[in-house]
Amino acid sequence: MTAPTDVELRLVPFLDLHGVTDEVRDEVLARWSAEVLDDSAFIGGETVTTFESAFARYCGTDHAVGVANGTDALQLALRAMGIGPGDDVIVPANTFVATAEAVVLAGARPRFADVDPATLLLTPETVAAAVTPLTRAVIVVHLYGQMPDMEALVECASRLDIALVEDAAQAQGATWGGRKAGSFGVAGCFSFYPGKNLGAWGDAGAVVTSDPDLDQRLRSMRDHGRSDSHYQHVMLGTNSRLDALQAVVLTAKLERLDSWNQARRELMAQYRDLIDPAGAVPVAALAGGEGVHHLAVVRVRNRAEVQRELASLGVVTGIHYPTPCHLMTPYAACARRPLPESERAAEEVMSLPMFPHLQPDDVAYVARKLNDVAARLARS
Repeated sequence: MTAPTDVELRLVPFLDLHGVTDEVRDEVLARWSAEVLDDSAFIGGETVTTFESAFARYCGTDHAVGVANGTDALQLALRAMGIGPGDDVIVPANTFVATAEAVVLAGARPRFADVDPATLLLTPETVAAAVTPLTRAVIVVHLYGQMPDMEALVECASRLDIALVEDAAQAQGATWGGRKAGSFGVAGCFSFYPGKNLGAWGDAGAVVTSDPDLDQRLRSMRDHGRSDSHYQHVMLGTNSRLDALQAVVLTAKLERLDSWNQARRELMAQYRDLIDPAGAVPVAALAGGEGVHHLAVVRVRNRAEVQRELASLGVVTGIHYPTPCHLMTPYAACARRPLPESERAAEEVMSLPMFPHLQPDDVAYVARKLNDVAARLARS
């Protein structure tokens, strides 16, 4: 497929939330007034319950517990599972720092695993290599909106006798073998940060599970450890409740999530079709899964130069992530060995513009300029 000739330079933002916001604006404002402002029911209540029920159905789980953000979702899930001081939890080194941060906040110790060089996701082999006698769980991260081989990882966790938790912060709506992200582990943890595929108008998160006891512990822990009585506190909890205002936004967006994810798939397919692999290689997708492409990530040489030249041509890019977690100062004591694939990826990954209202001609422009820049730098 050949991209058209440029007429003029254009600005292609890395992320633009105006399109998704405009789609739900009128509905959200009307429901804020009718369901929240008129009743002054700002925290919890029927509005939150409605979203939790809808999101649990969407994920294919029995329960969803709304919390304040995605980091809290991970931390509370671990604590509710009884994981804490003296326990090790395996996390991929190539992830946003919140995955490791949540383990430490729960009182446990992260143990870092390397990733597959093509997908940048965990595999049973990399998980097994990170196990210690103290390992209680593994957090499988669905990075960039793609799921790893979940049947193999579930079997691996069972064989190692450790719990599997899903960090699905970037993967709302992704599937493996037809099953949604969040439905494979003991718990599935989500962030609804505004830039996510399903994003709030502020911070928000959720934990999904089909374990009724875990659901009840999470509901207590997010609300100061309360029991049925307002002043009876039966667990060590915290203040991590989902605001009703955000639940309205998320309910409206959830109805549109599948169409937005499909738009992302089509845009990513266009990137794969147009990008010359001699200059930039898109992160691979595994057969058996259907990603939602929260990020459109490629690997390039001379990344800094490529980014600077693309910026001069109006193309805004990002890096996810420039430093593997095991090389960050707060987590250095938890690193037992080099993790070469994560370290190599951190030097090469570059995220291209991706959002559901991105136009195909903008994708063509980005791909064309990336091909030109990468080829020119390769010759220099």
